[in-house]
Order: sequence, then C-alpha cells, then structure tokens
Amino acid sequence: MRKEEKIEFVKGLRAQLKACRTVAVLETGATPDRLVQKVRNQLKPDAKFVVARRTLLDRAVAEDETLKRLLPYLSGNVALILTNKEPAELNRIISENRIRLPAKPHQTSPEDIRVEAGETTIAPGQAVTDLKAAGIDVQIQKGKVVISKGKVIVAKGAKVSVPVSKALKMLDIAPFEARTKLRAALDNGLLYTEEALGVDRAYVEEGIARIFAEADALSTAIGFVTPYNVAAMIRKAYISAIGLGVDRNIYEPEIVEKLLAKAVMEALEANRHIKPAAAKDGGDEAPAAPDGAGKKEQ
Repeated sequence: MRKEEKIEFVKGLRAQLKACRTVAVLETGATPDRLVQKVRNQLKPDAKFVVARRTLLDRAVAEDETLKRLLPYLSGNVALILTNKEPAELNRIISENRIRLPAKPHQTSPEDIRVEAGETTIAPGQAVTDLKAAGIDVQIQKGKVVISKGKVIVAKGAKVSVPVSKALKMLDIAPFEARTKLRAALDNGLLYTEEALGVDRAYVEEGIARIFAEADALSTAIGFVTPYNVAAMIRKAYISAIGLGVDRNIYEPEIVEKLLAKAVMEALEANRHIKPAAAKDGGDEAPAAPDGAGKKEQ
C-alpha cells in the first residue's frame, strides 16, 4: 500500500468509526482463521470487520479523544468490528463461537485430559503399541481394541508428549478449546473492558436475586417492614404473640386450647412427683378411749 493509499485508508476508516455506534477490538492472534471467518460471516450484514496493520489502526483512532481510548487494546493481531449492536449483544454472539482442537506435542494442558474405559473403533495392530506408549491400558477383545481402565493421561499444567498427542488423535479426542473474544468495546463513548463484557444477563440476574434475598432476610430480622416481607413479618408477630400468651397464661380465645393443654401437662408432671400415703398394718387405728375408761371402781 502506497503512502497516498494509506492516508486515504486512515481517513476513510476514521469516518466509519465515528459513524457507527460500537467499535470493538477482536483478538485474532491465537484464534484459528476458520473460527474468525465463521464469526465474520455470522455478523454479516450487521457488522463490518477491519483488518489492517497496527500502525494504520493506531492512526485511525489516535486523533480522536474518544476513539484513542482503544489504543491500549490494539497490540498484537486484532481486528476492529464496526456495528450498531450493543456491546453485550455483540459479545454474546462472539463468545458463543467455539471449536475443539486436537492436542499438539509440547502444549501445556489447561485442565486434566482423561480417557475413559470402553470399546474403541480402532483396529488392532500398531495402534495398540501406540496407545500403550501413551500410558493407556488397552486389550484386544473379540477383535476390537478396548480401553480397559480410564485414567488421566495429562495432568492440568503438564505438557502433552508426542505419544500422548498421537494417541489422542487416534481416539478422536480434541481436549483443547478455541474461542473468539473481545478485548474491549467502545459504545457511544463508554468503554467496556473484557471483564465488563463478561457480565452477561444470567450473571446480573443471579446477582440481583442473591442481593435481594440477603436484604429481605436482614430487613425481616431487624423488623424493618417492606412490601416484600410484610406477610412474613405478620406471621412472625402472630407466632410471637401466641408464644407470649401461652408463656404468661393470658386467656385469649386464640390460645385457650393451648393453655388447657399446658395445664394438663403441668398437672401430669406434678402428679408424677406426688407419692401416695403409705397405709399402716392392722387396718384403721381405733379411736383413743376417754380418760379413766376401762378402770375398775374402787
């Protein structure tokens, strides 16, 4: 591209950036081309992709006080997305595009890679030797290769060896994931970082529900009446009044039956502690004789 062409390109791009609602920075360096192309086709005709040299992109945004806020996010291989969609909607579409990738030798695994026990579609032969070289327990059963025991063959954070990479490819296991992501988006002058773009509808709804539940529990506990806890507060007050009435023996129609039940329980408990009087041997004692009775006359 000649100097004159570069100047015209920057001038035209600057005009397009100002004309659209949202300008987003898409990271493309570690993303497979087929995935970037898939996103590009999916967003047509509602978005325009701009792929150019870093210096040209810098010049297009540097002279505008609002657009220049994107400069820190233009490092490496990136593309600009020009659209009238909201950043949240744009990010949702982009983040949903993911593909599985096979493991390459010497790659660091972001998570445990596990093979499960079971029958495979691999024919017996050299494949058995290759699978065993990767540390996989295999057997030949009825002419088929069977993994006899499931196991983790690459731990999280470990590198994938050449034998393991070959074995995973044979087993059609693609343990890695590639996805597209936005580094930042500028919407009518408001900058959304990658962290802010990750706050989706489900996250917001879950947070609101959790905070509401905590506030409702607190207001109920301290007796602060709101439209949301008034029913619970009335139930709490009613139960407390019943408990107080029974405890203090306050005779009210609502608690008469509970007071009677309480009285019966107290009477039974008192009766349990009263011992019956012991009867004397020989029956009832005869009344005492009057003084002088039974004496002979002198």
